[in-house]
Amino acid sequence: MHDVAKTVSDIPAASRVKSRRKGLGIAIGLLVAIVIFVFGIKALQIGKMMSSPKFMPVTTVTSAPVKEEDWAPMLSAVGSVSAAQGAVVATELGGTISEIRFENGAEAKKGDVLIRLDASQEEALLRSAEAEADLARTDLERSRGLAAQKVVSKAELDAAESKFRRLNAIVDQMRSNIAKKTIVAPFDGQLGIRQMNVGQMINAGQQVVALTSLDRVYVDFALPEQHVSKLTKDLEVRVRADALPGREFKGKLTASNSMVDAVTRNVPLQATLENPDHALRPGMFTKVDVMLPETKKTIVIPGSAVSYAPYGDSVFVIEKQKDPKSGQESLVLRQQFVRIGETRGDFVSVTQGLKAGEEIVGTGVFKLRNGMVVTINNDLAPKPELNPTPADT
Repeated sequence: MHDVAKTVSDIPAASRVKSRRKGLGIAIGLLVAIVIFVFGIKALQIGKMMSSPKFMPVTTVTSAPVKEEDWAPMLSAVGSVSAAQGAVVATELGGTISEIRFENGAEAKKGDVLIRLDASQEEALLRSAEAEADLARTDLERSRGLAAQKVVSKAELDAAESKFRRLNAIVDQMRSNIAKKTIVAPFDGQLGIRQMNVGQMINAGQQVVALTSLDRVYVDFALPEQHVSKLTKDLEVRVRADALPGREFKGKLTASNSMVDAVTRNVPLQATLENPDHALRPGMFTKVDVMLPETKKTIVIPGSAVSYAPYGDSVFVIEKQKDPKSGQESLVLRQQFVRIGETRGDFVSVTQGLKAGEEIVGTGVFKLRNGMVVTINNDLAPKPELNPTPADT
C-alpha cells in the first residue's frame, strides 16, 4: 500500500515538469520567429535602397574650378634677420660717467654725443703738457738762433728739437685720451637700451648701448647644395615673418657663400631688403622664398579640396549625368585620384589627375563618396588666397 501511494503522488510532479518544458519551447520559438521577421524586414529595406539609387538624398556642396596658372618655381627656406650695419658701442678707456645724452630707443645721427666720461684729470695733465711744450718751443727757437751764430753745437740743437717733438706728442696723446672720453655714434641708426647710469664707473671695453641701422637689413638663410646652379645674384626674394602676419617683404639675393657647409651640405645665402618703416628687426625668424626666373603652366586647386589618405590623395569631380529613363540631368560626384605638388598659401598644384576647366568639390570632402548626387551652394564658401592672413587664435 505504501509503494502504491508513493507512485501515485509522483505523477503530478512529472506532469508539471513536462508542461514547463513545453511552455519554454513555445517561447523560444516565438522569439526566433520575431527575430527572423525583423531581420527580414530590414533586409528588404536595405535591398530596396540599394536597388533604387535614384532616391538617394541630394547633398549640398561647395565647388571650386580647376585653374591653370603661371607659377614661377621657387625655393623655400627659413632664415633670420640681421642688421646691414650694427654695433654695440663700447668705451675705449675706463672712467666715471658724467653725462648721458641719449634716450633709450631713440634715433641717433653719425657724430651725436652719446655719453661723456669725467676727463678733469686728463684736462689738467693736458694743460701741464701744453705748458712744457710751449717752453720747449721757446728753447728750440733760441737754440736755432744761437746755432746760426755758431754759439751752440749741432748736438744741443738736435736735443732741443727732440724735446720739442716729444712734448708735443705727449700733448697729442692727452688730447686723444680726452676725446675718447666722449663717446659718439659711429653711424646713423636706432639706439637700444643703455646698460649704465650717470656716476657709474666703467672699464675699458665695457658695452654702452646697441646701435643698429634699420633702413636696410639682411636675411641670412641656406639652401641645399643641389640648387647652387639655379642661384644667381639679384634673384627676387620674398620674406614673411611670424611676428608680422599679413606682410610680405621683397628684396634681392645679394650674396652667396663661397663654400658649402660640410656638415649640412647647405650653401649659406644672404638677401638684402629695404626696411623704411623699421618693421623687421635683427634676430627675427623669417620664411624665405627665392623666386627662380622661369615660369611654367601649373594646374592649381584649393588645398581644402583634397582628401588625403594613405592609399592616395583624391578629389571629387562634379559632373553632369543624364538619367537614361527620365532624361533629367543631375550633378554626380566622381572620385579622382591625383598627385599633389607644391603648396602655396591655400592652393596646391596638381601634377597628375586633373585638367583645367573641370569643377571639383571645394570643401567637406571627407563626408562624400563616389556616385553621390549633389547640388552646389557657394554662398558660404571660403575664398582661398595665395597669402592668407588667418585670425590670430
